[in-house]
Amino acid sequence: MISKSNPDIKPFASEEGGMILIDKPKLWSSFKVIHELRKHLGLRKAGHAGTLDPLATGLLIVCSNRKTKVIDSFQGLQKTYSGSFYLGKITPSMDYETEPVDEKDTSGITENMVYETAATFVGEIEQIPPMYSAVNHKGKKLYELARAGKEIERMPRKIQIMRFSIDKIEMPHVYFTVECSKGTYIRVLASDFGAKLGCGAFLASLRREAIGDYSVLDAFDPREVSALFKDAQTGSNE
Repeated sequence: MISKSNPDIKPFASEEGGMILIDKPKLWSSFKVIHELRKHLGLRKAGHAGTLDPLATGLLIVCSNRKTKVIDSFQGLQKTYSGSFYLGKITPSMDYETEPVDEKDTSGITENMVYETAATFVGEIEQIPPMYSAVNHKGKKLYELARAGKEIERMPRKIQIMRFSIDKIEMPHVYFTVECSKGTYIRVLASDFGAKLGCGAFLASLRREAIGDYSVLDAFDPREVSALFKDAQTGSNE
C-alpha cells in the first residue's frame, strides 16, 4: 500500500499497478480524484473502494491498472467517520447540499437525550438509502431522480453500527465518531437521529478517518501525488 509511511509511487503507475491512500478534499467528487490521478500519472485504469460525497473529506483507497481487481477486498472493510449533526433542521439531501425545509425548536433537547439516543443506534439496524445517493434505479442514479423532483420507494437495508460516540455537544451542533459496516449512510444516520429526538437533524460535516486498519493520517492529498510521481521519475533518470 502506497502511503506517507511507504511513499514509493512508482508501482502505482506501472502496468501491474498499485494501491494508494488518498485524503479526498472537500468539494471534490470521488470521480474527480480518479480522473486527476489518471490524467497526471497516465493510468490505464483506476478505481476506488467506496464513494465519498463531494461535501465529505477523508480516506479513499485507490487502485490502479491490474490492481483494480482487488478493489472488492477493501469495500467490505469497516469504516470510521467523524463529523457533526445540526439539530433542529432537516434538508431533502440530509446534508447542506440542499436548503432546510423544516425547522423545530431544540430548547428541550438535553445532553442526556443526545447520549441516550446515540446508544439506540449501536448494533444491527435498518436504513433506507437516501434519494440523494448513487444507488441505481432502472439505469439512473437516485440523485438524478431527486434533482428532477422525483421520489421512488426504496427498500431498507441492514447495516451494523459498532460504535457511535458523542464527542462534543455545542447546540445545535453534535460532534460524533461512528464505526460502521459497508453500506452505511451517515446522512441517513443524521436524519434518523434527529427524527428519534423529535427535532430533526442533518449532516453538517463528515470525514472518513479510516477503512479497516488504513488511516487517513497516512494518506496523500491527491494534489501532492503528481509532484511525487515527477520526483520519482526524475530520481530514476539520474
